Amino acid sequence: MRVLFITVLLATGLCSCNSEPSVLEIKGSDDSGSPEIKFTQLVHDFGKIEEGEKVACVFIFKNSGNKDLLISSATTSCGCTVPEFDDKPIPPGGDGKVEVVFDSVYRHGAQNKTITIMSNASKPMVILRIKAEVITKN
Repeated sequence: MRVLFITVLLATGLCSCNSEPSVLEIKGSDDSGSPEIKFTQLVHDFGKIEEGEKVACVFIFKNSGNKDLLISSATTSCGCTVPEFDDKPIPPGGDGKVEVVFDSVYRHGAQNKTITIMSNASKPMVILRIKAEVITKN
C-alpha cells in the first residue's frame, strides 16, 4: 500500500501541467560576469634595512571585472608582517589598496614574506610578497 501511495504521489508531481517553475528547479549560474582583481605589482623589495626598523609599502589593485569586488581576508606567513586592506566593496573600474607593514625586530639576513589575499574575484586567491635584507645593528 505504501509503495502504491509513493508511486501515485510521484506520478502526480511529474505529470503536473503547472507552467510555473517548481521549487526543486535548479537555475543555471549567473553569467553576467564577476569581479577581477589586478594588482600593479605582486612583489615589493625594501632592499637593505636595519634590524628593528618598521617599513611599509602599499599594493594597489583595480577591479577590472563588472561586479563589486570584496576582499574577505589578508593573511601573512609571519607575525612580523601586518596587512591592512579596504573592506568596502570596490565597484567595477575602482581602485583599492593593501598596506603591509614589516617589523624587522629580531630578524636577520634575507627576509621573504607572503601575504595571501582572498576575495570574491573569479580567481579568489592572490599571493603578494615582500622582501628585505635585514642588516644587524652593531
